[in-house]
Amino acid sequence: MADYGQQRAPIAQALQNFKEMRVVPFDVPGHKRGKGNPELTQFLGRQCMEMDVNSMKPLDNLGHPVSVIREAEELAAAAFGAHHAFFIVNGTTAAVQNMVFHCCSRGDKIILPRNVHKSVISALILCGGVPVYVDTPIHPTLQIALGMPVEGVRRAIAAHPDAKAVLVNNPSYYGICSDLPAIKKLTHAAGMYLLADEAHGTHLYFGDGLPPSAMSVGADLAAVSMHKSGGSLTQSSFLLCGKRIDPESLRQTVNLTQTTSASYLLLASLDLSRKNLALHGKEIFRHVTEMAQYARDEINQIGTYYAYGAELVDGMDVAGFDVTKLAVCTSGTGLSGIEVYDLLRDEYDIQIEFGDTANILAYISVGDRQQELERLVGALSEISRRFRRPPETLPPYPMPEAVLRCSPQEAFYAAKESLPLEACVGKICCEMVMSYPPGIPILAPGEEVTEEAVDYIRFAGERGCFLSGTHDPEVRRLQVLTHREE
Repeated sequence: MADYGQQRAPIAQALQNFKEMRVVPFDVPGHKRGKGNPELTQFLGRQCMEMDVNSMKPLDNLGHPVSVIREAEELAAAAFGAHHAFFIVNGTTAAVQNMVFHCCSRGDKIILPRNVHKSVISALILCGGVPVYVDTPIHPTLQIALGMPVEGVRRAIAAHPDAKAVLVNNPSYYGICSDLPAIKKLTHAAGMYLLADEAHGTHLYFGDGLPPSAMSVGADLAAVSMHKSGGSLTQSSFLLCGKRIDPESLRQTVNLTQTTSASYLLLASLDLSRKNLALHGKEIFRHVTEMAQYARDEINQIGTYYAYGAELVDGMDVAGFDVTKLAVCTSGTGLSGIEVYDLLRDEYDIQIEFGDTANILAYISVGDRQQELERLVGALSEISRRFRRPPETLPPYPMPEAVLRCSPQEAFYAAKESLPLEACVGKICCEMVMSYPPGIPILAPGEEVTEEAVDYIRFAGERGCFLSGTHDPEVRRLQVLTHREE
């Protein structure tokens, strides 16, 4: 990768220059560089509070950048191989939603896999878009969705030639990648946009031997969650666009939802993290890959877990696998992933990313050390020895298929009633039901409540999964349409 001046961090430098000017603040924020809130300053540190400032001429403005933020955007675009890059401080949720908003308005169709993040469904509720789901196969042992089938995309495009875009997860939470180059070819041939949710794929742009990134294959838009594997502060992300997207038109869309009080702490963290990855990314993710592989090998030697990796790649359902991911199937222990998740935290003081009905995910990054991985492996070995049950006590529970009956927007804003779960079968759901993380809805607004969905909700709850998104915090009731004219 060419340098393109990647050693610069213009936002961070502008903040440092501003600090040295000793400007007297008669603007917001009201803590006035920390002096107005000593307890918070002591908690966060004076450097942090002094950098928490308002937009002004020397620091540029995120909504209409003309100087240091514009330069930082250009550096980020060069680092990621994009036509342009937008700094997003509302989380990757906002980046994903802006991809959808830019391509879809009310009634427009978008082709996507069912295992999308809730942010995609939220975007459809807000803009009125209509999802066209492509069925993704489920791995029979791991109980996870595999890649978005190319043939499924081909059929969806043929059946819905008026769709505006195709959205792909790259990679999924578990590291599964679809055949992005083939999907891009189909999408562009049909005159549609290709959108990539790369919330878990920042490192694809910098590591060697990893699946291809969205921008490298010619996708039109990609939401990249820098705070996950890129090292920036939580809630900071990039929205990347390809050559078929007019950046200034996209900026108009972004400014509809982006805060007008952008945090310079988040902006600077993106700027400095981009610099770090551009200059050292290959070395960083080579180390991460080696650590993840070491942990996989050690965990698989325990005998009751399956830490899966590149052997899943078959060129069809799994076109690629992100080997930095440490995803582990727990079914061989007779324990659900959420049970292992809880045991690791409660018994061993180890916090992993998440657990589901059959898997756990430990997020490996450059901040991890060998001894910490050894502690994780040792804890998993002890859990298997102390708590395992016969594997047959854990029945297979794949995610239920979605049956779309109306648009998410129509269902969300319709007249609704709250009914017990068992009374909702056959009715249209008006809210999201999901386990977070990973934030993939079990039911979404506009979908029929099936017996399979109710069974899955109960099973996930019994296994200790954190269910959310519903009006009823205990998820014993759902909001459904009261009546709908066909």
